[in-house]
Amino acid sequence: MPGGVKALFGALPSAGIIFAYSGFEQCDQLAGEIKNPGRNLPRAIVISVLIGTAIYCLLQVAFIVALPPALVSGHGGLIGLSCPSTGTCNPSISELNAGPFAAVAVLAGVGWLAHILRVDAFVSPSGTGLIYTTGTSRVSYGLARNRYFPQFFGRVDKRGIPWVGLIFAFLVGLLFLLPFPSWHSLVVLITDASVLMYAGAPLALGAFRGQVPEADRPYRMPAARVLAPAAFVVANLLIYFSGFEAVWKLGIVLVIGYALIGIGMAFDPQRPPLDWKSAVWLPAWLIGMGLISWQGQYAGTSDKHPLPPTNTFHIGFWWDMLIVAGFSLAIYYWAMYTRLPREEMLLLVNRQSGEQELPDTGIHH
Repeated sequence: MPGGVKALFGALPSAGIIFAYSGFEQCDQLAGEIKNPGRNLPRAIVISVLIGTAIYCLLQVAFIVALPPALVSGHGGLIGLSCPSTGTCNPSISELNAGPFAAVAVLAGVGWLAHILRVDAFVSPSGTGLIYTTGTSRVSYGLARNRYFPQFFGRVDKRGIPWVGLIFAFLVGLLFLLPFPSWHSLVVLITDASVLMYAGAPLALGAFRGQVPEADRPYRMPAARVLAPAAFVVANLLIYFSGFEAVWKLGIVLVIGYALIGIGMAFDPQRPPLDWKSAVWLPAWLIGMGLISWQGQYAGTSDKHPLPPTNTFHIGFWWDMLIVAGFSLAIYYWAMYTRLPREEMLLLVNRQSGEQELPDTGIHH
């Protein structure tokens, strides 16, 4: 912990730690194709996180133990295994920064393993890209079914694959590679976007528990009244820890996304009605998180050399987390207070699912 607790928290999103465990979300995105979701969905999520934890812990142990002792002790321990911002860098340390496990294999005299690891550095992210593209195509398909996206995103082939969403997910993914100078900066924004998506889950859970508590659920979350607001606080803390550099970029992406959805809905005569009174907390939440990040302690990729615009550091450390937690709870309970009434929510769900309610019997068909 060379940077103390502050750096430890900042490493959660910026060092790819949260990103490393985010593979569980595909279990949820593809849940509609799971048999017996009440049993298998919780198992899939929990087991995927446990497997990831075991693999990454073992990788860290293997890397640290495999380092030559002279290399560690001669450069200030693990803290010294980084190239200076100016001047020349030790060739061994430069190799470690470029590809840690491949460099360790070379130092150990196992050159053939280094080649395999470099090939795997391409193959492994390719698998991640495939599953992300698959999951995103399902999301765009669902948004089209709910009439938030243009209807051509709801097209599927004879096997039920949303091929239009699949192609667009791939093309938009390529565009996202253009404005980012490194894989690291891209991962930070992806992490923020994912965490922002996670933050919607406890809000939806809390709202549905209040609107339709009697609904039949394949899986029922225990202690939801406590876990839902706590999860919302943690999600906002992770966004804050990523730094203002990532937060303002995410804000631009959100504005573009909302504009595109708005344009798509404007040309759809069957679009669902929008209840602005029940959604007024949303811009307040997004703008508030941006302001707190701007005034807070986390700049972004590098607190020493952040890209403009940067934050002010006016809010002290520890106080910033307290403010984020308090603000998150205020937004959560505001959203719960302004949620749609039960009857209006059920009518909206029935309308978007293509169901109609018989006037006297209450039967759906």
